[in-house]
Amino acid sequence: MEGPARASSRAGGVTRRAVLLGLALLVVLVPIAFFVEIAWNRATMFVGVPSMTPVVLVFALAAAGGLPFFRRIGLTRRELLVVYSMLLVAGPLIGATTIAWMLCGTIHYYYMSRIYVVWQTAFLSHVPTWFAPSDPTAAEGFFVGGASVPWALWWQPLLAWGAFMLGLFLCALCIIALLQRQWIGNERLTFPIAQVPLEMVTQDSAKDGRGRLPRGWPFWIGVLVSFGVTLLNALSSRWPSIPDIPLGPLALMREQRVGPLGAIGEVTLVLWPWMIAIAYLIPKELSFSAWFFWWLLVAANILGVFAGAEPRDPSMIWDSGFPAPRFQGGGALLAIGIWGLLIARSHLARALRIAVTRRRSAADADEPVSYRLALIGIVLTFAGLVYYDWRAGCRVGVAVALIGGILAYYIVWARLRAETGLGFSMFPIELEFVLNTPFGSSFYSVREAVIIMSTRWTYGQGFGTIYEVCSGNALETFKIADAAGIDKRRLAKAMLAGFALTLVLGLVVVLTGIYHYGWFGLRGLQTGWLGPQSIGDGGRIIWRQMYPTNTDVNGLIAIVFGAAFAIFLGAMRLRFWWWPLHPVGYMAGMCWGLNWYWMPFLVGWACKTLVVRYGGLRLYRTTVPLAIGFIVGDLLNAGLWALVGLFTLGEV
Repeated sequence: MEGPARASSRAGGVTRRAVLLGLALLVVLVPIAFFVEIAWNRATMFVGVPSMTPVVLVFALAAAGGLPFFRRIGLTRRELLVVYSMLLVAGPLIGATTIAWMLCGTIHYYYMSRIYVVWQTAFLSHVPTWFAPSDPTAAEGFFVGGASVPWALWWQPLLAWGAFMLGLFLCALCIIALLQRQWIGNERLTFPIAQVPLEMVTQDSAKDGRGRLPRGWPFWIGVLVSFGVTLLNALSSRWPSIPDIPLGPLALMREQRVGPLGAIGEVTLVLWPWMIAIAYLIPKELSFSAWFFWWLLVAANILGVFAGAEPRDPSMIWDSGFPAPRFQGGGALLAIGIWGLLIARSHLARALRIAVTRRRSAADADEPVSYRLALIGIVLTFAGLVYYDWRAGCRVGVAVALIGGILAYYIVWARLRAETGLGFSMFPIELEFVLNTPFGSSFYSVREAVIIMSTRWTYGQGFGTIYEVCSGNALETFKIADAAGIDKRRLAKAMLAGFALTLVLGLVVVLTGIYHYGWFGLRGLQTGWLGPQSIGDGGRIIWRQMYPTNTDVNGLIAIVFGAAFAIFLGAMRLRFWWWPLHPVGYMAGMCWGLNWYWMPFLVGWACKTLVVRYGGLRLYRTTVPLAIGFIVGDLLNAGLWALVGLFTLGEV
């Protein structure tokens, strides 16, 4: 009889039992994630970078494989990484910022219009009838709860939006399949988050290939220290009599309302071990640039105050007035995306030649999808998404710009994720403002404004939003497959099956749960940013009508400056090996989040600089498992409290 290790090797790790285990775990985890994350707000199970649930479950499976009872059926390292990949890609669909936001995105127009009566005459007639049920009872049950789902009214919106989300995933997956060889093999991006499962799951022996946890002491020291500190702080937050070890966020200086100090905003201290570890794993010039450009932004804001501008917190500047950080960051984002495509032009030209040639070729046999199928998939899904928006009422050009912008965000996000490991509200500017800046909001009809707002869940800022699912997580799994020798083509099929299963099951579970609790009864929305955001898009539509804008000249200048400066930084890095400033760090410094995260990046950069300078690369490689342990320990603590929340029905 063929052993599990041999079967796993023959199938490239994507065995039947690994895929079935991944699907079974998704079936179990979908309702659990809804209750723990959305209904009770006890933990973020799949949201965030790195994602907690895949790490914790694979850690538990690898630990169980070493026990005598499970030794004979223990999963191989490749199989464990396949399970991790399936959970990583499909799991975030159940988070508050994906399916839940999508469902609320349009039905809230009908409920909130009873409060804001002007909505009824201003734009409600422009909402496509198949976007959401317009029945008042259906809308009230959604937001108030205590009702059963009116499936007869929901089947058409669920089918439409489910197909839209699946099309986005397929299109992004095909684009990633075309580019992943360039980023993984040719440019060799760092993929810091992918190192977590690769370092956490090792191989027992060359003979049986069974997956197990590492035995080296640096990893376990990191796990124990991080788990111990975060556990103590979690206990202290629930029972204040227990002392804690403050890791932040702690306000070192409160925001000032007047004077030059008002331009600094609140100075916050954050010393989260997992984020320091991420800063330790990425290139030094990236971690240095991130905190350096944040404080350069603060300095520019202070100069603006001296020149007569009103004091404002730099992290909360969203308009195009000086120093316009979001627009500068948007320009840098644009330049980084174009630069990445220029670097990849030879690879893309080769992929195109292979795709259109008539003779059979093994040149793309190791790719997740054949180049020909990837190109066909991109064309068909992109056309389908544009058709969706056109049927909803967009002009073709606007539909192409909207869908193209969404996918461009996903692809740039994937590259940034691969290069930096960052996952916090990474994009400096929302796509809505990118579309408005050159033409103004007056360029778009009311129906087009409704569509742009109704799809904001596809590009909105925040933790765990859909671009992590469609691009960042998918690209990361291909890096894991490349490093572990997993068959990428089989893995892509397994991930697609997991995504489709989770999408269907998630729509049913989330909608049923919302009608039971009511949108306003979900604890996960009461303390976060999504609650007000999800029911405020109608107000944005009204604002666009009341205060239409034309071309934002200041915004265009800031975008051009940001793009030019990012290109300058990139050219200097190519010209001088010692150049310490990175264009991605410049873009990150313009984002919300660095007001908290500058300190972890400073500490991580300082630690790595000292280790490399005095211990060389050998000492750095020795300490990498310690950094991985810090990340894993923090996630294990989060997993423990998610389990506690589940067993206590969200009370602890």
